[in-house]
Amino acid sequence: MLTIFTIPKPFKGHIATIQRNAIHSWRLMLPRPEIILFGNEEGAAQVAAELGLLHEPQIASNEHGTPLLDDLFLRAESRASSQWMCYVNADILLLSDFGGAVEQVTKVFGRFLCVSKRMNIDVPEAIKFSSDWETPIKVRCRETGQPGDHTSIDVFVFPKGAYRNVPNFGIGRLWFDQWLIKAAKEEKIPVVDLSLVAPVLHQNHDYNHVDGGRERIWLGKEAEHNLRLYGGVKHACTLLDVTHELTADGTFRRVRLRRLAFETQHLFWDLFVRRTVGLRNVLKMRKKFWQPGHSRNG
Repeated sequence: MLTIFTIPKPFKGHIATIQRNAIHSWRLMLPRPEIILFGNEEGAAQVAAELGLLHEPQIASNEHGTPLLDDLFLRAESRASSQWMCYVNADILLLSDFGGAVEQVTKVFGRFLCVSKRMNIDVPEAIKFSSDWETPIKVRCRETGQPGDHTSIDVFVFPKGAYRNVPNFGIGRLWFDQWLIKAAKEEKIPVVDLSLVAPVLHQNHDYNHVDGGRERIWLGKEAEHNLRLYGGVKHACTLLDVTHELTADGTFRRVRLRRLAFETQHLFWDLFVRRTVGLRNVLKMRKKFWQPGHSRNG
């Protein structure tokens, strides 16, 4: 059994809808996980009581009121009854294949960190959780979903005790998620990518719940503080830096050279696509100019 823990945003408007969707999806996982909602944001206590979840209102925060990662992990592990911990952002849908993928990891690795790529989808409505609720969501994902990039990481599964010295990152700001990968790798803990078997679904939303919006998250003082804690080198540990991946046939494969392949592809695009766009436009114009029937006089 997993213990899933999260810090929801205030249950207001569209955010309330997608957070309820996410939590309901977690409750339907088998075996059913233990779920802990942290923080005292509007609606958290009511939703926990309504859905039979645990609620821990106390969580340390910084001077801006942002919850802190070190206190969250400490409280979550002391409250959890499971050996396996899962931190997930409160807008993430987890499908039934996620629990099975994690179970496969626990049978092979003693220490591990599981992560997974996200797919971004629009979910404006409350999902109707019928027995086959996953089918229309998967169809929507195939037809309109957009993959998140390697820096977008929303779910982390690990055994209790995997993180002993957690810095006081502000949660919901940049870099704390990538630090979780960095810290695991520094401890020689396998970082297992579940993306091929169990990608997670991120429900798109705006940033009106944060004073200052997206700019505060990406460019504010809290992001600067988190980057210093992270080590100052941007995107040093992302989904490009996993050590293993779970394949569709249920085996685990070592991941090598993923970052090198990505950087080589990016360099190729920069050199031969982005930087040559002006030249290619000129050549297209010249080709059109010299085509039969084209008049120099217009």
